[in-house]
Amino acid sequence: MDIVSPEFWVAVLQIIAIDIVLGGDNAIVIALACRRLPKDQRNRGIFWGVFGAIALRVILISFALTLLTIPFLKIIGALLLVWIGIKLLQPESENSTHEIDASTTLLGAIKTIIIADVVMSLDNVIAIAGAAKDSVGLVIFGLIVSVPIIVWGSKIIMRLMDRFPIIIIVGAGLLGWIAGDMAITDVAINEWVNTNAIFLHWFSPVCGALIIVITGKLLAARSLKN
Repeated sequence: MDIVSPEFWVAVLQIIAIDIVLGGDNAIVIALACRRLPKDQRNRGIFWGVFGAIALRVILISFALTLLTIPFLKIIGALLLVWIGIKLLQPESENSTHEIDASTTLLGAIKTIIIADVVMSLDNVIAIAGAAKDSVGLVIFGLIVSVPIIVWGSKIIMRLMDRFPIIIIVGAGLLGWIAGDMAITDVAINEWVNTNAIFLHWFSPVCGALIIVITGKLLAARSLKN
């Protein structure tokens, strides 16, 4: 994918949006892991923790990009994205807590950030792999741009999400769009789609977005009633 092409920058914007929407928990983990460090070590803990987390995430996504070339795995990945998007629209449980141990040492905080980020990054990895369209370079570029936004702008982002819930809905719809696009590019059906059903290149992403938003909102409304 050429860096001057519109498709490249659309994919970059999708990756940034995915990381912002799905990265709130990661930002909270970073804050919790470093809260007991001396003030002069907090910035270093954040920097090296995030650096390690980015490196591991790039490795995970590289594996995901390779695996998604196997027949039917993109379809499975698309279904997982739909589930993640619907879950994103559900009201947060009152009992949900972030059980993160705050370390008093720099290395301990860095380790906590990296381990927690890997454990919590399944949704990001699948979504970014779908948006990147088999380009590791695009993944790295998108993460380099988006991770600083998550780390240093997380409080602002969370306030905006609280004030404008439409941001979360748009983010969930974006996951559905990527899921729909991912499913029809699976190697098992891509050739058939290109030959017999070219309209699916726009119809499937639209359906994916609508399925997540409509199903997610209906389930959320039912959950609030109960």
